[in-house]
Amino acid sequence: MSDKENQTLNNPQTQDYASTGGKPDVEHGEIPVSKVYTTGDQDEYLMIGHQKVLRSELWTAFGGDLQPGVHAPPPQRLANPAPLGLCGFALTTFVLSMANARAMGVTIPNAAVGAACFYGGLVQLLAALSSYGGFWMSWAAIQIDWFGIKKAYDDPIMLANAVGFFLLGWTIFTFMLVLCTVKSTVAFFSLFFFLDITFLLLTIGEFTRKTDVSRAGGVFGVITSFIAWYNAFAGLATKENSYVVAIPLPLPGAKRS
Repeated sequence: MSDKENQTLNNPQTQDYASTGGKPDVEHGEIPVSKVYTTGDQDEYLMIGHQKVLRSELWTAFGGDLQPGVHAPPPQRLANPAPLGLCGFALTTFVLSMANARAMGVTIPNAAVGAACFYGGLVQLLAALSSYGGFWMSWAAIQIDWFGIKKAYDDPIMLANAVGFFLLGWTIFTFMLVLCTVKSTVAFFSLFFFLDITFLLLTIGEFTRKTDVSRAGGVFGVITSFIAWYNAFAGLATKENSYVVAIPLPLPGAKRS
């Protein structure tokens, strides 16, 4: 760096843009920043116009985000928990529904118990999707022998009817939510619509003891899980982090943002 440049940088009359309302100070010969370069013995300084700053200080200023410096941090620092809850619901529904559909000969649904307790249950509770988080925890309790729920029924038909009542209650509750989403988006409405069909088929399967009906419920459950994943993706993917983003399709009568 030349002596003339050093004198300019050390001139106490040099002002930054903040003191001049974001405009060049013509009186002192200040010009807009057109070049950024490094200086110092180990290139530890950055020259930004007439300002000399440590590179480490600049990195620290952008050190709070997952991809620092890509975009300005949002004013609201709290994350949206809905995609997390939807992912927990989707994965647990997928695992259980594959067993209900008798995929690859699997007929015992106990592989879904762990996910129902923690991912579909606990995580959904923490993500404020408490109703379906409670559903997964209560379903897991039925499957776990420690709770003694299945052991309380000596008659398998009575047990099937009791589970049918349990599923029927969730069918009614989900139908209520279907009615509350008719002015939302196609994806969000489809999630609850297919979920309600899933509950209905599983309820009928328990009451009638017809395996084919329960398998149909499993197929609809798999479809429901993928719709839930899509809704989660729609909440996660933005133009800042993905080249692929979901395009919301509002239903007739829905308010457009």
